[in-house]
Amino acid sequence: MYKYLFSPIRINQLEVKNRIAYPALGVLYSHDMKLNERYYEYYREKAKGGAGIVTVGPVGIDHLGSGFLALSLSTDEPIEDFRKLTGIIRDEGASPWIQLFHAGAYSHPILINNETPMAPSAIFSKYSKTTPREMTAEDIAQVQEAFVATALRAKEAGFDGVEIIGSGGYLITQFLSPLKNRRTDGYGGSFENRVRFPKEVIERCRAALGKDYPLTIRMAGNDFVPGSNTDAETPAIARVYEKAGVDALNVTGGWHETRVPQLPMELPRSAYAYLALNVKKAVTVPVMASNRIADPDSAEKIIRDGYADMVNLGRVLIADPFWPQKAFEGRAAEIRPCTACGQGCSDMVFSGQAVFCAGNPRAGFEKERQVKKTEAPKSVMVIGAGAAGLEAAVTATQMGHRVAIYDRASDIGGQLWLAGAPPHKQELLELIRYYRAMINRYDIALHLDTNVDAAFIQAQSPDHVIVATGAAALVPPIPGADGTSVLTGWDVLRDNPPLGKEVAIIGGGAVGLETALFVAAKGTINAETLHFLFSYEAATPERLRQLLFKGTSHVTVFEMLPKAGTDVGRSTRWVLFDSLNRYNVGIETGATVKSLDRNSVTWEKEGKETSQHFDNVIVASGSRSVNSLGAALETLNMPFATVGDCIRPGKINDAIHGGFLAALDIDRR
Repeated sequence: MYKYLFSPIRINQLEVKNRIAYPALGVLYSHDMKLNERYYEYYREKAKGGAGIVTVGPVGIDHLGSGFLALSLSTDEPIEDFRKLTGIIRDEGASPWIQLFHAGAYSHPILINNETPMAPSAIFSKYSKTTPREMTAEDIAQVQEAFVATALRAKEAGFDGVEIIGSGGYLITQFLSPLKNRRTDGYGGSFENRVRFPKEVIERCRAALGKDYPLTIRMAGNDFVPGSNTDAETPAIARVYEKAGVDALNVTGGWHETRVPQLPMELPRSAYAYLALNVKKAVTVPVMASNRIADPDSAEKIIRDGYADMVNLGRVLIADPFWPQKAFEGRAAEIRPCTACGQGCSDMVFSGQAVFCAGNPRAGFEKERQVKKTEAPKSVMVIGAGAAGLEAAVTATQMGHRVAIYDRASDIGGQLWLAGAPPHKQELLELIRYYRAMINRYDIALHLDTNVDAAFIQAQSPDHVIVATGAAALVPPIPGADGTSVLTGWDVLRDNPPLGKEVAIIGGGAVGLETALFVAAKGTINAETLHFLFSYEAATPERLRQLLFKGTSHVTVFEMLPKAGTDVGRSTRWVLFDSLNRYNVGIETGATVKSLDRNSVTWEKEGKETSQHFDNVIVASGSRSVNSLGAALETLNMPFATVGDCIRPGKINDAIHGGFLAALDIDRR
């Protein structure tokens, strides 16, 4: 299967076994710029899973450009550590590459001992929240020399190829951008001057590394920042890079400060493949496509249809390093999905914390969280077929235990069905697809439409019980909130009932805001209809935009805290609020709801009480744990564990990681 994706490709003199590359992604597994066992095992897993190229990085070329959180190869000292890493990657069957990094104005002062970062011009950076100093001619020469010296160390350390980062809003893109480069010397002004810095970096690295050593650059396909470079300019930039001596071009999306989503679920799968094609039309060297290439069919299509010659699978290979192997073996349904939630990756990086994966409990814990065959198989009863129970069941089965899953619902998935209901959240439903495939693969006994109580458990007499009974909608102590005419967010997300023109939602946390989007999107046109109407010019762009974002209901959210969405991840919060704004969702913060009834909400804000008519009132204030079996199991004197929301309501990663760890713990009971 996927014969184009798994065909070899030549980059300079190097033959890569397939068209899959793991790109450089910051994971922050050390605070001393050095490799350690956690890094070694992390990259070992990526190589073992079948990728053709595994790229280490970003790796700093000097202190001012990277700080203490990024790996560094700015001196000779770590060469041996990197040589050990290239040996690990190569021994597992992949080609080890490295990405050389300089952030320029994006360097946070706190990460560089409170020094002032440097950049082409002294222009305030929205990303690092600081104004850099303008680089002198001496600075430019020193940074270029640092790129060359680090590239040579990388070659000595055994890397098969070197990639220069020229994307993301970092130093090279700052030189290229008329928005960030206001210089009046030979490195600013005209296109030829602005492209001079990266051109010289490439030329100098090429001369030092030799003509036969692979050298590439990761470039922005479109900065997606008003006033900066677009995909109209990037083909010309690519041609300069090719002439300067690169052997391939790795094309990604925009800058970190862009207001166009680059990674979350709102970005459709493979949506930026067109940026790679735009560059590919302008050059003769291989081109790589990036961003949200989630499944093998999409990856194969990109190669087959000529969008690009290779694909980057970044967060996808964090979620499942064995994505390539499973695709090659025809087991695509068993690929653990990247849901693009950002909880364990982007949110962590932007908070300066170590990366993990919400959906893969082993990511970042490859050494200590190994699934080993048990020497004492047990019969295990898993009660609850939500994310926590399903992960526990699959893991316990992989360990060799005899597992049976029980749930009172008619299908697996639990709250995943609710989480995947709002607009652009359907990727979460891929977890259900994955667990269904794993249940089939391991022939795990599944008992749906089954109520479980203490007597039932005692009759089954399992050796071990895992309780994953989840949660239920929380109804706050507001007069009228428990009335039959008041809906819960769970009711709405599960049943999708018809609603009126004016809808109130009580609760401005993640659940309330996602429910608000779900309601506001009812009655809007879908992507297929938009394509049809646009293609035939059946409506003006203004009217099409209205049809996209104005549905059947106007929504108002009431939140008692000063800010809404405080429990939403840092990397996706701004995307959520942008969407709420597009759908014209009103948000009343600092509003304490005093009472509810069938058609009105009464609330107090800044000492003033107000009542307003609504056609529907929805309470979306979170959830409460459901665990009636815990006490019963204590009396049965039976080994058991509770996992997921039945302990306390949490996020998907709490459920999946908790289920996994509960399974590993079976042998210790």
